[in-house]
Amino acid sequence: MSVPSFPPSRPLNFTLISTSLDPDSRSAWMIGLAAAQLWQQGHAVTQLDLRETPLPMFDNASSYTHPNAALYHAAIAGADGVLLGVPVYNWGIGAGAKSLVELTGSTDEARGLHGAWFDKPVTFLVSGGLAHGYLSHGAFAFGLMVDFKCVVNPHFVYATGAEWAADGAPGEWLATRLARTVDRAVDLSARLADRPYKSVWEV
Repeated sequence: MSVPSFPPSRPLNFTLISTSLDPDSRSAWMIGLAAAQLWQQGHAVTQLDLRETPLPMFDNASSYTHPNAALYHAAIAGADGVLLGVPVYNWGIGAGAKSLVELTGSTDEARGLHGAWFDKPVTFLVSGGLAHGYLSHGAFAFGLMVDFKCVVNPHFVYATGAEWAADGAPGEWLATRLARTVDRAVDLSARLADRPYKSVWEV
């Protein structure tokens, strides 16, 4: 396993979220492998899975009171970096990820909420059915950059079923790509961890 090129001065806090509801989700497998790598490197890891810790679809009203909403919000807000495991359907990412961001990204002073995503380094681990859908997460990533000034890691994983040797066991190419992507996530998060500013909603 490679070592990040910019070793952090302290252990970092990473939140890893699997957003697929598929019981055999390949993006969830990648999240599990990434979490193990980060843990082995000595970082703090919060791992969440929408299948096990569900959220309602965002409605800008009662969804805020769901018992898991505050859990996800705190996990994202307190992270030095976020890794998102997302599936691709119909040339876009699954609805779970979008609803997650809508709920945890909201700012509502009446409810005491401030968007959890501002300035976060975000790394995508994407599972798709077809090889040529490798940029299907692009519009979603752009939205994170524009709305929340997230720094989207240009190193990401896009893998189809062909890249797995067996269930949960990546083939050689995927294992190498995933390990390198996680290392780049650490490098990016370490470089940005101590920024003195915090962005707010603005055009």
